[in-house]
Amino acid sequence: MKKTLVAPSILSANFAHLSEDIKRIQDAGADWLHFDVMDGHFVPNISFGLPVLKDIAHTHSMVNDVHIMISNPREYAQKFVEAGADYLTFHYEACRSDTEVFDIIDLIHHAGGKAGISIKPNTPVDKIFPFLYSLDLVLIMSVEPGFGGQSFIREALGKILRLRSYLDANDIKTLIEVDGGINAITGEECTKMGADVLVAGSYIFNAENIEEAIRSLKL
Repeated sequence: MKKTLVAPSILSANFAHLSEDIKRIQDAGADWLHFDVMDGHFVPNISFGLPVLKDIAHTHSMVNDVHIMISNPREYAQKFVEAGADYLTFHYEACRSDTEVFDIIDLIHHAGGKAGISIKPNTPVDKIFPFLYSLDLVLIMSVEPGFGGQSFIREALGKILRLRSYLDANDIKTLIEVDGGINAITGEECTKMGADVLVAGSYIFNAENIEEAIRSLKL
């Protein structure tokens, strides 16, 4: 049986020792490296952008999993793929129409990346069903995007199950990723509902034993 993929978020890493932290999680068995890009407009926080991704992208062997929480994903989609994003996930709520969503997906694919879409906790999962055949990944936020360290919103579990049921019923191979408040307990719950990829920040980077923390998510 395929194990859950683990994507530590560098938002919780020590940026004074970022290269060391990335090596530690890679050596500990992480599968993907998650980048939380925030613009201070779409979400009330600013993190980092293209230069950080470009500098890091080819220094490790993990998948570069980039989540852009920005107001204008269409303008930057191609640039993030060119900077090294393997998966580039943008927000449904940042788009003005279904046509724009499809345009951004096409931009990502044309640039050579895999396309993901993310929804905030208050957005019904059904909203993204029309795009699933075109998507490589759906990211369900189990906290409000913008800050790390929040508690898991349990309504996300129902969204994961509904999405998994729809994907399986229609033989769609899109991956389900979950981000927010993930630890050994909530991670297992998400996996049981059908999640493929778990994003975790503080749970991994603040752990006394990072290898053990990552292993606890690989169910």
